[in-house]
Amino acid sequence: MTVRERPKAVTLTERAAERVKSIMSSAEQNYVGVRIGVEKGGCAGMAYTMDYAEEIAPLDEVIEDKGVRILIDPKAILFLIGTEMDWEQEKFSSGFKFNNPNAVDACGCGESFTITPAVRN
Repeated sequence: MTVRERPKAVTLTERAAERVKSIMSSAEQNYVGVRIGVEKGGCAGMAYTMDYAEEIAPLDEVIEDKGVRILIDPKAILFLIGTEMDWEQEKFSSGFKFNNPNAVDACGCGESFTITPAVRN
């Protein structure tokens, strides 16, 4: 029986992976990865969070992509499934961008998003 690999909840573009590697290599201590999550906030209702991860929690979703370890809190996984994380470098601004297929709306600055709950029949 062939076991198919489970799709990653979040993927990174090459630019995002290179930027995360650069940030991690200059971190003050040796972290196990980057933790991505969501929290209530922002103009559209939900905001992305990113932070250094000091340890892997028992229920974390652990994703290895392009040499980067991403940890996702289990409470955030349903909001992030299928999301692509990118890095954009503009003349006057730069930052990570989340291309989230679950988002039905986003604020103008792209810092927060809205998800409509599924309708149960």
